[in-house]
Amino acid sequence: MVSNQKIQSMLKEITDISKTELLLYDEKGKFVASTMKESPELEREVQEFASSMAEIQVLSGYHFFKVAVNQDVEYILLTKAGSDEAYMVGRLTVCQLRNYLLNNREQSDKNNLMQNILLGNMLVVDMYNKAKKLHIEQARRLVYVVEVEGKKDPLIVEMVKNLVADHSKDFVTEVDEQNVVLIKNATSMKSDEDALILAKQIVDNLQSEAMVKVRVGYGNFVDTLPDIAKSYQEAKMALEVGDIFYAEENTISYGKLGIGRLIYQIPMSLCEMFIKEVFGERTLDLDEETLNTIQKFFDNNLNISETARQLYIHRNTLVYRLERLEKMIGLDIRKFEDAMTFKIAMMVMAHMNHE
Repeated sequence: MVSNQKIQSMLKEITDISKTELLLYDEKGKFVASTMKESPELEREVQEFASSMAEIQVLSGYHFFKVAVNQDVEYILLTKAGSDEAYMVGRLTVCQLRNYLLNNREQSDKNNLMQNILLGNMLVVDMYNKAKKLHIEQARRLVYVVEVEGKKDPLIVEMVKNLVADHSKDFVTEVDEQNVVLIKNATSMKSDEDALILAKQIVDNLQSEAMVKVRVGYGNFVDTLPDIAKSYQEAKMALEVGDIFYAEENTISYGKLGIGRLIYQIPMSLCEMFIKEVFGERTLDLDEETLNTIQKFFDNNLNISETARQLYIHRNTLVYRLERLEKMIGLDIRKFEDAMTFKIAMMVMAHMNHE
């Protein structure tokens, strides 16, 4: 989509240099941009010129120029007639506008191609043929999905482009109303740590600059165009699985999902069977204090003394809590096997509750 604001800035810059005022209309005579304080009403003249065979003409005291791309008239440019400089500036401005439109159209074509690749809407042979025409080369790439909380501001896409994208190598696009997709050229990335650094940079910048809460999921590195769709699906799954099992994290890598990825793919019927095997007919109703105690106990690798110290309670108090928990759930999480069973059971329940 062509930005009228960018066109206005371009015309102003040309006027500042050349001291020649410029007017721009679309092919239907609708005003687009101007560097004049008062823009004259020339809609009828513009329409007549647009439908004529002439490329350049003088009407109503103005030089009229057609700005065409691939023989399609996009704009009509006007400069005040009366000097050779005005004519020359008009010709140069037409060239500048044409190049801008061509670059914008090519970028739009590239964006459409990447959207179709992400969604799996193209045959492989068509994908490569189109990429060749658009000068998109094979490269190591990585897909990031930026999930924006609440209503997504259209400026978020531009911010992602300006913050982290190399416009000649990277692609930033949208495939739905909630997420922004960054297809990053990862040639310079040496490790997963580099991928994580970029994900954190996106989160930090958007939260500080746009004042929005975001989460970033990313897939694995890929080396071919068809595999971009695979990295995209991985990034989406990272966000989905992360929302269930790692809700406190705002950057989630598909390659670091661990057991959460396995549990996410277990059918509900098997989840229900497993929970019944572990807890029988017991109803789990754990209060916040108990849940916090369990989490600290796991964080400290089942170390009673260190857990008690971090909870600021006596060791015997912690032992009492754990014994009370054993009576409630039928598992003694001081034992490694029971602790693992309980941990997995809680993740399975989180998966079931999320459905």
